[in-house]
Amino acid sequence: MKNTIVRILNYSKPYRKYLVLTIISAFIGVSLSLIVPVLIGEAVDYAVSIGQVDFVGLKKIVVILIAVVLVSTLFQWLEGLFINRLSFGTVKDLRSELTAKLEKMPISYIDGNARGDIIARVISDIEILSDGLLQGFAQLFTGLITILGTLVFMLTINVKITVLVVILTPLSLLVAGKLTALSHDAFQKQSKLRGDVGALTEELVGNQKIVKAFAYEDRAIDKFCSLNQELAEAGRKATFFASLSNPSTRFVNSLIYASVGTVGALGSIGAFPLIGVMSVGKLASFLAFSNQYTKPFNEISGVIAELQNAISCAQRVFDVLDSPAEPDDSHCIQVDSCKGNLELQDVSFSYVPEKPLIQHFSMNAKSGQKIAIVGPTGCGKSTIINLLLRFYEIQSGQILLDGISTQTITRDSLRSQFGMVLQETWIFTGTVAENIAYGKPNATREEIEKASRSAHAHGFIKRLPNGYDTVISDSSGLSQGQKQLLCIARIMLTDPPMLILDEATSSIDLRTEHRIQKAFETLMQGKTSFIIAHRLSTIKSADHILVMRDGNIIEQGTHETLMQQGGFYANLYQSQFAG
Repeated sequence: MKNTIVRILNYSKPYRKYLVLTIISAFIGVSLSLIVPVLIGEAVDYAVSIGQVDFVGLKKIVVILIAVVLVSTLFQWLEGLFINRLSFGTVKDLRSELTAKLEKMPISYIDGNARGDIIARVISDIEILSDGLLQGFAQLFTGLITILGTLVFMLTINVKITVLVVILTPLSLLVAGKLTALSHDAFQKQSKLRGDVGALTEELVGNQKIVKAFAYEDRAIDKFCSLNQELAEAGRKATFFASLSNPSTRFVNSLIYASVGTVGALGSIGAFPLIGVMSVGKLASFLAFSNQYTKPFNEISGVIAELQNAISCAQRVFDVLDSPAEPDDSHCIQVDSCKGNLELQDVSFSYVPEKPLIQHFSMNAKSGQKIAIVGPTGCGKSTIINLLLRFYEIQSGQILLDGISTQTITRDSLRSQFGMVLQETWIFTGTVAENIAYGKPNATREEIEKASRSAHAHGFIKRLPNGYDTVISDSSGLSQGQKQLLCIARIMLTDPPMLILDEATSSIDLRTEHRIQKAFETLMQGKTSFIIAHRLSTIKSADHILVMRDGNIIEQGTHETLMQQGGFYANLYQSQFAG
């Protein structure tokens, strides 16, 4: 926990001027507020008894008191303003760094963690951290100054009673410390479960069609309710321990206040010579200071829940920041263009070490060739694409691009040589033109429309309310086929030297697919193309077909030669047209 707090403070360094201004404002505001009990005590002494009131002196005290309160309030407001800027500036930088880190994380991290949990860390966890900083730092500054200031003033009034207050204070700290320790673990568990609930919610909402198609609603509700119940129990336990803090310390502080009042009153009437005699006004001032002295302990214990929650959330954020990012490749070769000769030499890879997938895989794709990769689900087809693009790193062997190992090429420049259309579409919130120009932001409207016409998307785009300026999103009502057409237009616009088509026409009707195939034929001319398809009729024109099974190539050749062999490919092809 200590290391986490230190790291949070390190992130506030760029805003240290606000930290300094906060301390100065807190010092002035609290110092002026400490003068108030002194003035009240003097005012009490001006009213000795009936008929013995110094109205002139009392009036002067009241004017000074009003001025002091107003100025103190002003500086307390400034303190809040500066702590806001310190806190929100700090969490802004933290959120920016976290987002930048996620952009540099390997795909394996994104695949291995629930999307909802990652989103919760970026949004809600940092928001809770911000609230904790606001309350925690503000109470820390004002509380520390208040404690030190009241001690000084109390010592000037009566040293012996001050010692009594200081001796009794650890009782309050002991109670608060014990409850803090109990609530810390509970808040950590609550933060983890909050992320789990977010992940499950994102999964269920994002796949609502699947949930309904398999009549999974009741089980989904039961699963959510079970997890939500765990979160409720953890939250109840954490809040219970945290909520005990404030009333417990208030009870202890009330005992201290009562003790001081009793001892001071006995001293005022001369019944307790040990502590000396003091006026009623000084006793009133001392009691006010005693209350102010214990108040910071009450306030700090009152925000323990927020602080503990903020620290738990900060630990979750730092877990992401401490996770290893993709290795730096700034020293690697920058490739601006290529011929498209790709060769895999004795490549081995597995997602999980104990479960081998691709073993000693070799492949040679010449520039301009159309390479089709077919095989049953889970045989490693899409994994080959992940390795070509270095979404995952190979464990042995090497991949060569124009004779250069891709391990020595920067990832950005390597990926810029590929155009990829996947089975799963991705549409972001923006205009149709912006979606198509995602890979080429500086594209002209003419270029965008030309790419759309080539992808046979221009027709339905013009029927949209605002044509290419229509704002769309993944849930804007476009059909899966229309989204796929936009993705194909997106890749046609960038016109890369190599193409990856992973079931690119799977969501398009047969008539549109026929036109798209013609567009692809034009697009693939002179380009090295990798086509992954389950519908084998779409790859009959491929220059070379690789038939994969269990991570290995079991057959390869043209469609005609593979059909003549009568092996696995021929059986697979014939099964699609049987009956």
